[in-house]
Amino acid sequence: MSADHKNVAVLGSTGSIGTNALEVIEASGGRLRPVALSAHGQLDRLLEQAEQFKPRWIVASDEELARRFDWSALPETTQLLTGPQGLIQVATADDVDVVLAAIVGSAGLRSTWAALDAGKTVALANKETLVMAGRLLTKLARERGAMILPVDSEPSAIFQAVQSGRCEEVRRIVLTASGGPFRGRSLDELRQVTVDDALLHPTWDMGPKITVDSATMMNKALEIIEARWLFDISAEQIEVVLHPQSVIHSFVEFVDGSIIAQLSPPDMKLPIQYALEYPHRRHGIGERLDWCSGWRLEFEPAEIEHYPALGLGYEVARAGGTSGAVLNAANEAAVEAFLDGELHFTEIVPACRSVLEVHDFDPDPSLERLEQLDRWARQEVTRWVCA
Repeated sequence: MSADHKNVAVLGSTGSIGTNALEVIEASGGRLRPVALSAHGQLDRLLEQAEQFKPRWIVASDEELARRFDWSALPETTQLLTGPQGLIQVATADDVDVVLAAIVGSAGLRSTWAALDAGKTVALANKETLVMAGRLLTKLARERGAMILPVDSEPSAIFQAVQSGRCEEVRRIVLTASGGPFRGRSLDELRQVTVDDALLHPTWDMGPKITVDSATMMNKALEIIEARWLFDISAEQIEVVLHPQSVIHSFVEFVDGSIIAQLSPPDMKLPIQYALEYPHRRHGIGERLDWCSGWRLEFEPAEIEHYPALGLGYEVARAGGTSGAVLNAANEAAVEAFLDGELHFTEIVPACRSVLEVHDFDPDPSLERLEQLDRWARQEVTRWVCA
């Protein structure tokens, strides 16, 4: 790593996290350099980014789409790679200092694994990889001297707050949740929810899958599991509260009763920059809080009876093993079915629970076994939808 800059591979550069990351990189004054970019389907946007930033590599992970696409405008200094192997090549390249893992869902697991195996610093925006294989990934990072830096606002807030004490001094962490667009609605009202309704998040601008996860509170269930592995704490040390303003991104309570919270506007540029620039804090381009205007912060209990996804999150955090991979895959498939009009909003979580309960649990799986169960769980949701 150069003393004056870091070379960054942005995996998932055309998504919400990726485009925010490129804004942060562009504003860094050369301290951060995008040497690799990747996309799956938005190849037009990837080509535009290549023309703007002129990275050493771009990766089109869908090989069939890449074959049909016109790459004639690609800068001569940029090499085109394709497929999953292309992602692994840039994630492990000697010239890459930091890998921003922003590929949505289980598709990002192998490239994240490869980066950690190569001893890289991984700025992790893909919580699903830790949900699927948290025990294996954190063990690998320790063995290789790699580092996992969280990018999502809540685990980033925890990561920042825990530095106020030692790990053994943490009593509990409190994840905050906006409650999504349906906070306070009755079950009868939720049965009327449409796709358009679910995609109208009150405070955050995110991709469709993550936005639906916020509406069901499955995103918070996944964060419970992620936090269990990322911070090496028990499920009993994790709590969730509703905070509709999305200003306090999470709390850490220490054994002496002190509570440290991280506050900022709901803008992903700050946690992205913190991870990419770590251990330094630099002047940022993210939105700032206006302490001179009148506003208030509200908190409400997150009742599992109203948000059953949270119950699944706690169960999986306690069980470990193969349960995380199955829950994550079932949820991805169920959300896709909902977005395609094949599943009702209130059926997403029951579909996940049904698949989780019938899977062949293994307390100590290999990575290959987790990937097998990922495929199995998706097929089970398809059968559940068609039943």
